Amino acid sequence: MIINHTYKFIFLKTRKTAGTSLEIALSQFCTAADVITPIRWQDERIRRQLGYPGPRNFRAPLADYQFTDWLRLLYRGPKRKFNTHFSAAEVKAAVDPAIWHGYYKFCFERNPFDKAISRYYWNTREPRPPIDAYLQTVPEILLSNWEIYTIADEIVVDFVGRYERLSDDLALIQATLDLPAPLNLPRAKGGYRKNRDHYSRVLNAAARQRIETVCAKEIAQFGYQWEAL
Repeated sequence: MIINHTYKFIFLKTRKTAGTSLEIALSQFCTAADVITPIRWQDERIRRQLGYPGPRNFRAPLADYQFTDWLRLLYRGPKRKFNTHFSAAEVKAAVDPAIWHGYYKFCFERNPFDKAISRYYWNTREPRPPIDAYLQTVPEILLSNWEIYTIADEIVVDFVGRYERLSDDLALIQATLDLPAPLNLPRAKGGYRKNRDHYSRVLNAAARQRIETVCAKEIAQFGYQWEAL
């Protein structure tokens, strides 16, 4: 996630929606005062090669440490004030109310059926388990982004872009924030998904039902429908 004080925006990073690539692209507009949460070392290397700022201001100040935080410091490292996939509720609790209410907040969402396949290929390796069996046991938080951009089931961001129209929505964000350069996304986390077939040819009835149950709220909100090819 990113909090940018120059262009006054908060980017909430959802899962399997090109979030890492977008986070890298947005980093170019950040300064020393902004919040940038860490990404995988492979993706941090891409960010460095592009000459963009890396992680900063995501750790909690020592004044916020409690006794248990000092104990965990030995095993888990410094306490974080902001994490990569922080929810809207967590960010709201961590920032000044003027920032939360005054900054432009945005994120991206993706067709849940396609997103579930992307999740499967990201989390599994050869020999992979059957996708329908995997989807029955994967934690719901890894299939649904709903909790990231809602509070009490109400969408609290100013804009939810769609992965399916990524280029158009990135151009809209650039124009809205008056960013001085286009949001050209580097290729991060690529190469994991081998099967590019339409989701209706990959998911069986049980997998479809699982996704429709877990992601019912975003399916209803954004009008996603099962389409068979």
